[in-house]
Amino acid sequence: MKKESNKKRPTEAELNILGVLWERGPSTVREVHEVLHPSEEVGYTTTLKLMQIMVDKSLAFRDTSNRTHIYTAALKETQNQKRMVADLLKGAFRGSKSKLVMQILGDNKTSREELDQIKALIKKIENKQ
Repeated sequence: MKKESNKKRPTEAELNILGVLWERGPSTVREVHEVLHPSEEVGYTTTLKLMQIMVDKSLAFRDTSNRTHIYTAALKETQNQKRMVADLLKGAFRGSKSKLVMQILGDNKTSREELDQIKALIKKIENKQ
């Protein structure tokens, strides 16, 4: 069961591609490649291969109904974030949400705006309970 979870966990390169798909919506390999590698430091075929692997991993869907294949992200960005945070929480923080939050906020690089958003979220959660 753990193997399947790892199989669907996107690599850093796959997350970059997903970021383009979440921002732009359905896109061709060429469109994704041009966003990620405008100076061609990475070959088109590398982007193509990564996107094919993502389809195999069920991270993306490929529409082959036209000559040019169109790719879409299989999960919404928020769904992916929830899954990745759950994995991180379970593994690195042994299920402790407070340890996770303390680690994130402990570096003193949190902006005033972010702190205000966090406080508002805590208030909202407290009001629901």
